[in-house]
Amino acid sequence: MSDLGVTILKYLCFSEHTANITRKAHQRANLIHRCFISKNTDLLVRAFRTYVRFMLEYNSPVWSPLLKKDIILVESVQRRFTKRISGLATMTYQSRLKSLNLESLEARKLRSDLAFAYKILFGVLCINSDTLLC
Repeated sequence: MSDLGVTILKYLCFSEHTANITRKAHQRANLIHRCFISKNTDLLVRAFRTYVRFMLEYNSPVWSPLLKKDIILVESVQRRFTKRISGLATMTYQSRLKSLNLESLEARKLRSDLAFAYKILFGVLCINSDTLLC
């Protein structure tokens, strides 16, 4: 079943959704590398942020990957994209992120989840927080 772009399986398992969006994100990231004539690092990173990263973060409070294999799968999109930027292939992933002024997708997901929880607990969203924590 799919609702608002999120594939939901029995027992609220989102592994299939994670696999689908990471496959599509890898395809789009590859298109950026192939189609951009300019190999300007800032331009490539901006294109990645604009056209790929949102796919991996859309509705993430709903389908947030819990399994380590799913977290690694989502992170692999950015890991592979940054490795293909010229001059960064030999650097570690953390070094590449630092030099490109990016955060890991896992850290961004955690911040998004915390902001969502804050909004629920302090009444910014119209959700009864008393029934959520029972």
